[in-house]
Amino acid sequence: MTRPAERAARFVRLVPAFLLPLVAACAAPGGVQSAQTAAPVTVGIVAINDFHGSLEPPHQSVPAPDGSGGTVRVPAGGAAYLASAIDSVRNKYPYHLTVSAGDLISASQLASSIYLDEPSIGVANRIGLDFNAVGNHEFDRGRNELLRMQRGGCAQLTPRKPCQVEQFGGAKFQFLAASTITETGKTLFPAYAIRTFGSGRSTVRIGIIGLTLKGTADLVTPGGIKGLTFADEAQTINALVPVLKAKGADAIVVLIHQGGAQENPGYPNTCAGFTGEIRPILDALDPRVDLVVSGHTHKAYVCNYGELNAGHPVLLTSAGVYGEEVTDITLTIDPAAHKVVSKRAVNVIVQSAAYTGAVGPVNPTTIYPQFAPRSDIAGYVQTYVDASKTFAQKPAGYLAEAASGRALGQLIADSQLAATRNAGAQIAFMNPFGVRTGLVPGTSGVVKFGDLYAVQPFGNTLVTQTLTGAELKAVLEQGFDTNGPVQALTPSAALTYRYDLTRPIGDRVVDLMLDIKPIDPAASYRVTTNNFLAQGGDSFTLLAKQRDAVAGGVDLDAMQAWLEAVPLRAVPKDDRASEIKH
Repeated sequence: MTRPAERAARFVRLVPAFLLPLVAACAAPGGVQSAQTAAPVTVGIVAINDFHGSLEPPHQSVPAPDGSGGTVRVPAGGAAYLASAIDSVRNKYPYHLTVSAGDLISASQLASSIYLDEPSIGVANRIGLDFNAVGNHEFDRGRNELLRMQRGGCAQLTPRKPCQVEQFGGAKFQFLAASTITETGKTLFPAYAIRTFGSGRSTVRIGIIGLTLKGTADLVTPGGIKGLTFADEAQTINALVPVLKAKGADAIVVLIHQGGAQENPGYPNTCAGFTGEIRPILDALDPRVDLVVSGHTHKAYVCNYGELNAGHPVLLTSAGVYGEEVTDITLTIDPAAHKVVSKRAVNVIVQSAAYTGAVGPVNPTTIYPQFAPRSDIAGYVQTYVDASKTFAQKPAGYLAEAASGRALGQLIADSQLAATRNAGAQIAFMNPFGVRTGLVPGTSGVVKFGDLYAVQPFGNTLVTQTLTGAELKAVLEQGFDTNGPVQALTPSAALTYRYDLTRPIGDRVVDLMLDIKPIDPAASYRVTTNNFLAQGGDSFTLLAKQRDAVAGGVDLDAMQAWLEAVPLRAVPKDDRASEIKH
């Protein structure tokens, strides 16, 4: 029997010389394929995170290199500017995805929040978002309202009436929730999706997994997530990687609402001294994950994580907060090898208009690209801003100077103590993460309701309960344990304490005093917090006991009453909770 190779050789000897190149191309193993080699496919991924309904420029700046060894403050953010920045990145790529790593909604600006974030979904639809991984703030109004965000409709599921400006059609993009498990054992939203790019032999598939952090239950009012559980992040992702590979995914992209921080925030495209709760997740990931788009910490970074852990060469990104940056990510994929052959990312500052903040004027710079606001988004946002002006422009008291950070937290705690004295309150605490921005008064110290709303957009109510002195100390100690980030609760006037992070966990709070007298472990004290903390939020689980609890008014009303009670309210200058440095 003549072998196939011998027959091919005999045939070649009989062919005229001028046809030999064609015959060689046809007869050689893989010859036809070599003439049609599959070219690599480049896909651009445009990523944001922690948008938080920032329809208007948030009057914040991004620190960035100035080219001479220092940094410059760049005014950034605003939906119309973000849309233009995303367009500029997306226009570079014939194939692209636009994604978000969670907290797209809630903790929002007034014009979005009072309309239940319907306009933020409308903005994301118009920008062309493809996927959003659920974050913890997506659950702030409860799971049924979150489902309405996806599906649309005008069913009233919260105290605030929906569809006040327009009929709400829901998100045209897909929420992903791989680790959010319902009572039935299924995920609340799809766990993953697959998108196909290219054509012919140069076709690639990208698998996208979206999920929130395991600790979401500690960050959301418990009643809003009753019946839901939040699975381990790395285990969830690793279980899905082989599923996506079996479905033909050439690249694996994870959108996760968890993150970290680098040591130099003025360099948004670096990763020096990287720390955070996402690190153990990355260290446990299936190495076939190519890209992780992260969030939650509101920090900007780009990490080639293989430099930190060679066994996990994933590209890690985060675009800060409030749409002030957008990440331009490039994946080049070999369709024949079914793998990513190169990847890179850079954070682009969404430079917007000049503004005056707590530290003075911040002006645009020519060092970084400037974007014109996209007219359709600007017009859409203005519709909601105009509708909200009745609320936003109303005077809400007077403040002597701009307040931010711990001083503002103390001001809020003082207001909550005053508002709950009739419930016996002796002490009030504010959680630092609940203070969303600084408070800058206008002419003659006037503070507008819209300014207050930006500081405290959650609509929390006040709860006053009884704690022993020992329980009070134990609550404060929870801010310095290993369950979540360090968070020193900000106290009202007359209560002071210090904390020493070098001491053992559970014994880090010292010098706990009220009216310059040590707190008596056996005595009882009446303590006020917002209802988020009172239900165990931010990992302060000991507050959830709520012994002899009395419900009070809305936190925002307390703040307004405090500012209106005197001609010009002073900003607290004392440092009531201080760290002991060694």
